[in-house]
Amino acid sequence: MSGQTLTDRIAAAQYQLTGSDVARAVCKATTHEVMAPKKKHLEYLISTTNETNVNIPQMADTLFERSTNASWVVVFKALTTTHHICIYGNERFIQYLASRTSLFNLSNFIDKTGSHGYDMSTFIRRYARYLNEKAYAYRAMAFDFIRVKKGADGVMRTMAPDKLLKAMPALQTQVDTLLEFDVHPKDLNNSIINAAFLLLFKDLIKLFASYNDGIINLLGM
Repeated sequence: MSGQTLTDRIAAAQYQLTGSDVARAVCKATTHEVMAPKKKHLEYLISTTNETNVNIPQMADTLFERSTNASWVVVFKALTTTHHICIYGNERFIQYLASRTSLFNLSNFIDKTGSHGYDMSTFIRRYARYLNEKAYAYRAMAFDFIRVKKGADGVMRTMAPDKLLKAMPALQTQVDTLLEFDVHPKDLNNSIINAAFLLLFKDLIKLFASYNDGIINLLGM
């Protein structure tokens, strides 16, 4: 399906009528077009997270609402947009995700409209589990393993023993959940999953750096 559907245009118009530019941008980033969320919409959402008067809960809740769509395209783009904001947006966004009583509920998601939708549904379920685990880890530790300072004077390298023994299992679980995405080159056949893969790859590098710092700290004890 190419181009924005009538449903996309109606949804965007509804948010425009209610005066919510943020919700409208979320809607535009998660259209039915089989392409990664557009850079201009992602940049707008990221910039708004740094504004003091932005409604972070509304932004997140609109993304969760989009993730309940029946189309794999809309759902995958909602997850990718959420992940993008977690990485590049203000930390208040992931703080809000961690405070929510419910996160992505996609363990049974399946799009049966075609073989492509069926295949992508598998990765959507795995991706949602990882983003949930990312929020759980933040809830447990009150920081993001990806954002924290790395190296000799980094957070994991200088962490107190009791806190480190709590942090390492949480970090290991996040790494394990990310690796469960388990994508192969043949699966990277559209720009949406490619965008998700790139974000996951960047997360993995930083998670391993945090894990390495934690191990060095443990050995030093």
